[in-house]
Amino acid sequence: MARACADGQYFEINDNGELTMVPGSLGPRRILHFTSPGTFTFTKASYPWLARVRVHVQGAGGGSAGANANSGECIVRPGGAGGGYSESLIAASRLGATETIVVGAGGAAGTTTSAGGTGGSSSFGGLVVANGGDGGHALQTSGTTLDVSSGANGPLAGEGGRTQGGGPGGPAIRLNGANGIGGAGGESVMGHGGQSRAYETDGSAGRGAGGGAGGAVSYGGAVAGAVGMPGAVSIELYG
Repeated sequence: MARACADGQYFEINDNGELTMVPGSLGPRRILHFTSPGTFTFTKASYPWLARVRVHVQGAGGGSAGANANSGECIVRPGGAGGGYSESLIAASRLGATETIVVGAGGAAGTTTSAGGTGGSSSFGGLVVANGGDGGHALQTSGTTLDVSSGANGPLAGEGGRTQGGGPGGPAIRLNGANGIGGAGGESVMGHGGQSRAYETDGSAGRGAGGGAGGAVSYGGAVAGAVGMPGAVSIELYG
């Protein structure tokens, strides 16, 4: 009679006498990406082979303010903060039947006189949470004298096995009525902040997920702020 041997690291006999895979032995089988701001649902029953998940959560970046300096004068705006990041490896037994996924929206662009908006937090249920970054302020008034504006503070760490806050927004520096530099947007784990610029320009958008917006620069013209980069959630499914 023919016999077959099976590697016990990957195979086992279940209660029905059937040869089955050891849960979790196959490694990652699928990756889910959520990059559009909004609310989504993860349903555990859709993956009956699921053993554990590794979840990566990126909070959204803060926006930056616009500016409108008087003729022959200057206003420079600081950068918005980058969003925080959290990551966890979670056994399937710890998951509910469904888990709510939230992808935070990037902070809104401010007007010529208002601060950029705060980036939204992103999360996977209550298990993994990453905070959004604050927007850059609009405190500096039109002028020609040396002045500096601090960038937005980076957000605190959220919830998860590995957590860290986002990068702070860069400071803006006015040298005189014709020379200044806007602040760079704060960095994030999954993205980069908007570029720091010295010529008259709108605020600058970042790249990837979670970067803060760069600050605007005005030498007498009306310029707009920029929107922070949205967050993201990625889920690695292990079978």
